[in-house]
Amino acid sequence: MSKIRFKLFQSMLIALAGFATVFVGCGADDDVTTDAATAETAEATEEIITVGGRTVVVLTDKIAADRTLSADKDYLLRGAVFVEPGATLTIEPGVNIYGEGASQGTLIIARGGKLMAEGTANAPIVMSSDAPDGSHARGQWGGLIINGNAPTNQGETFGEGDTGAFGGNNPADSSGILRYVRVEFAGIEFSPDNELNGIALQGVGSGTIIEHVQVHMNQDDGIEMFGGTVNLKYALVTGARDDSFDWTDGWNGKGQFWVAQQYGDDADNGFEADNSSKNNEATPRSNATIYNVTLIGDPGGPESDTGMLIREGAAGTYANFIVTGFNKMGLDLNTAATHAQAKSGALVVKNSIFFENKKGNFGDEKDDDGFDEASWAAGNDNDEKDPGLRAPFNKTAPDFTPGAGAAGVAPAKPPADGFFQQVNFIGGVDPASNWTTGWTTSAQY
Repeated sequence: MSKIRFKLFQSMLIALAGFATVFVGCGADDDVTTDAATAETAEATEEIITVGGRTVVVLTDKIAADRTLSADKDYLLRGAVFVEPGATLTIEPGVNIYGEGASQGTLIIARGGKLMAEGTANAPIVMSSDAPDGSHARGQWGGLIINGNAPTNQGETFGEGDTGAFGGNNPADSSGILRYVRVEFAGIEFSPDNELNGIALQGVGSGTIIEHVQVHMNQDDGIEMFGGTVNLKYALVTGARDDSFDWTDGWNGKGQFWVAQQYGDDADNGFEADNSSKNNEATPRSNATIYNVTLIGDPGGPESDTGMLIREGAAGTYANFIVTGFNKMGLDLNTAATHAQAKSGALVVKNSIFFENKKGNFGDEKDDDGFDEASWAAGNDNDEKDPGLRAPFNKTAPDFTPGAGAAGVAPAKPPADGFFQQVNFIGGVDPASNWTTGWTTSAQY
């Protein structure tokens, strides 16, 4: 939707629905009409607005039958919109979906429902705020929540902000496909300290395909996994107010080619990996396998804490990382249960670069029980050298491409299991091909 069409769309919502959105003036030459039409589904009548010849459909409540959002229309989420069990929501390339701030618009895929959101590099699917251009900010709508039937170490549980039940006994469960999808300016605060993540993957199974996704300027974590076995490839998180990537409750997935860039006005950790705060030994234990990641802090801001914080009994294999620019530690293993995983070999960080993290590349922020991160990291082919990233701290035109310094560290070979690509570089971006450009955004307003 063009800027003019979207501003007109907001004006019509005020006039027709009485919702408290920001009024933005419309030009005299724009042709604006309104209509109430019956949706092409088995559901109730939907509000449809025609703005400059383009149709905007208001989505509410529940999607209980298969539904396609077509690229010739734009869509508004009014309140919590649930894709119900047995229903599949298909989103065509290039579709714009706006979360209504006044009603805390949120898209939730219920356990047993599916989302088939397959954009392209030239036509990404964009989920954003309904605020006018120039007035975007973190936390203006809910975000994207997907609930699945894969195991967690909490059993069946319920998502933050009443986003539904998740968890089960099907590790291979599929909740659909996300390809070339951006989620922007989300994470609305339902109550104090109760904000939504940009993309929340709650008990999501390995049958789900997630490739080329960006979460930008989220109020809480960028992407968070609550248990499950889902895998992610080509994932970018920029400007998250809390952690960039976060997981807990027994996530056993895989990842490759991830990048996080923090904005130091308000940020926490690049990675926050937990098993369970209730029981550090809960099973299934969080045990991720992640290769080729670049985590960028913000040394110019007051926030942006630790690059990799691994705690509460989490295990995992982390290789071919670049971690730089954080204001506290580059790598911090916290709690005795986590140290036990490291000593046993169930937790490994290897063949990675940690460079210019302010309080230390390796160490304890809290010095909890004397575990020596520096000695442990040194034994796993980790290095402390300049990776030569081109423009990692640039917030308007970042470039995460590694340089000669990164080439000086031998990468670890990823598992040959069909998911991982066999690559010969350190970090989340191929020196010869930058996947983070073209379909992504760095706009902060």
